[in-house]
Amino acid sequence: MSEEELELNDNHHGSFRDKISTVGEDGKRVWIYPKKPKGKKYNQRWIVASILLAVLFIVPWIKYNGEPFMLFNILERKFILFGQLFWPQDFHLVVLGIITFIVFIILFTVIFGRLFCGWACPQTIFMEFVFRQIEYLIEGDFHMQKKLNRQAWNFDKIWRKTLKHLVFFMIAVLIANTFLSYIIGIEQVKLLITDGPMEHLVGFLAMLLFSGAFYFIFAFFREQVCMIACPYGRLQGVLLDDKSIVVAYDYVRGEPRGKHNPLEVREEAAKGDCIDCKSCITVCPTGIDIRNGTQLECINCTACMDACDTIMDRVKKPKGLIRYSSEKGIAEGHNSIFNGRALAYSAFLTLLLIVLASLFTFRSDVEATILRVPGTLFQEYGPDNYSNVYKVQLVNKTRKDMPVSLKLEGGEGEVIVMGGPILVPGGKVIESNFLLVKPRSSLKSSNTPVEIGFYSGDTKIELFKTTFIAPNSLDK
Repeated sequence: MSEEELELNDNHHGSFRDKISTVGEDGKRVWIYPKKPKGKKYNQRWIVASILLAVLFIVPWIKYNGEPFMLFNILERKFILFGQLFWPQDFHLVVLGIITFIVFIILFTVIFGRLFCGWACPQTIFMEFVFRQIEYLIEGDFHMQKKLNRQAWNFDKIWRKTLKHLVFFMIAVLIANTFLSYIIGIEQVKLLITDGPMEHLVGFLAMLLFSGAFYFIFAFFREQVCMIACPYGRLQGVLLDDKSIVVAYDYVRGEPRGKHNPLEVREEAAKGDCIDCKSCITVCPTGIDIRNGTQLECINCTACMDACDTIMDRVKKPKGLIRYSSEKGIAEGHNSIFNGRALAYSAFLTLLLIVLASLFTFRSDVEATILRVPGTLFQEYGPDNYSNVYKVQLVNKTRKDMPVSLKLEGGEGEVIVMGGPILVPGGKVIESNFLLVKPRSSLKSSNTPVEIGFYSGDTKIELFKTTFIAPNSLDK
């Protein structure tokens, strides 16, 4: 067996997976200097990244009915998604929504691999289309970056490194403020900036913490996020199978590899189309060799696809030696993305979407919680009646002020609201107390089930079941 065949066989059995590309044999970090990519896929990714970045920075400024279009205020337990208010009482919807999203990610990964990582992940977009671009602009392409890092500290190196890290930190501050605006709202972020740090010390410290984290990630940690910290990347090995569409090297067409010599007359069967130029390696942002097969480090960014297609054009061979395909597609010549696992996930996802849509459809505008006032049982209310005191909490999930009245559904008795009529302001939570009065003659036991209806005008918005407490003597 030749050396090339031995190497291919060795890679096929996965010995390259025993180490990662960013750790050397001495256990130290190997810094990645990827060549600036260019090509059709890279231009398409630029368009997608520009749209997503624009959405990220513009959305906090958009308001709907006087409130943010998107808000995730964990501190006040208030969430707004696409202009729709959500409260802690909607937690079940949030949990079901998260489960649905996770199932979607699993299904998407089973079929299309880590396509999200390469095209839409915030880590990739910020790293490759913001911070890396600044690095190329200030320090040059990968050869110049290597040279700059190796040379002694002189004026040229000092000003380039200082400028780069200063710009990096300024962008990190901008990103931190943007993410903070999704939590506390853009108006609060404006106050943090205009009032000064001492007026909002906690908010200022939070902004600095966010900024420092973003700066560290994009200036130093970089691709390690995808390989070490990201749980989605770790799940890739479990979710992918031989039918998943990934960025793949066509080893059937490419092997055995051989250097290109335009003057050489060779049999097509003697050498594969791969000329072993290593262009796919030099552009990889995680430093891997895609020809070794699907790897944990690969984020499906398509940089190697563009690089390989450029070389294939030069040597006058068909493009697509590295392309979107599956292991089975490479081996058999055709892709089949739908299998039993994908269909099962699809069915489960469809069911979750139906349940989630139904819950959203029947979601009430006002949600009520009734509790008996602590320390109270029953009181005599006149010679012929008993009364119970309840506390009601009302959440208005709309943005309109809503008058609410309470009525006893079925049976004898009346509801007396303490403090007058109830008006629930839009997007607010209020509490009120009320008496439920029932005639003695209507009570047959010490615990009588009752139903209280909540009305806005003539429209019933919710029905709440509770119990009415009476003397134990009624049980005899």
